[in-house]
Amino acid sequence: MYLSVAVSKIAKWTAQESGDTLEMIERPRGGLSLVLVDGQSSGRGAKTVSMQVVRKVVSELGEGVRDGAAARAANDMLYAQRYGKVSATLIILSVELDSRTLIVTRCGNSPVFVRPPGEMIMLLESDAPTLGFYRATRPNVDHLLLEPGLLAVACTDGLVHAFGMDEPELAIAEAIEEIWQDSASAQAVADGLVARALELDDGRPGDDTSVVVLHMQSGPDEGPRRLFVEMPVPDG
Repeated sequence: MYLSVAVSKIAKWTAQESGDTLEMIERPRGGLSLVLVDGQSSGRGAKTVSMQVVRKVVSELGEGVRDGAAARAANDMLYAQRYGKVSATLIILSVELDSRTLIVTRCGNSPVFVRPPGEMIMLLESDAPTLGFYRATRPNVDHLLLEPGLLAVACTDGLVHAFGMDEPELAIAEAIEEIWQDSASAQAVADGLVARALELDDGRPGDDTSVVVLHMQSGPDEGPRRLFVEMPVPDG
């Protein structure tokens, strides 16, 4: 099999930097984890919070700690440092090679959509609270078999707000399917969803918005690994 991962993110209109933070780490026993955190509010304060949480989760995962335990450790850290007054949502997408599974870990209401091969897109439900508000927070953890055709899409709530209607998750799922049918690639889905969010917000994003897309496909299981990054760099 062959793994493709794509990310697209934009900051809230007028905000100098996004309060969302994404990091990737290789897992000690093979595979990789993508950690997406949305800090409370927006701007520099939110960025500080999201980076604190990401650093904690990545550090734990790098030591071989399981995803759910890493999420709880990040909650403990944020609760202790901010006295239960600051929160963050967390999504961890882990491709674990030794168990041949995709592990999806969530704290908060940021949605994750998955489409197993040959099936319809579905929303993974989460009743776990956001990080930081409560001393004891248990994340939602789902395990899916790694197989060709598996698609997973994670996003922060900025995308939900942009699709703001009675059932935004349903509208997002339909958009994913439409984009996928037009161009079946992880990057096309990530870019397409952000483009639609911008259009719905009239070019002025109402919130920080991040989209992470993971796609398992048939392909070579040997060869080079590639990472491609593109981002604007302000003058001055």
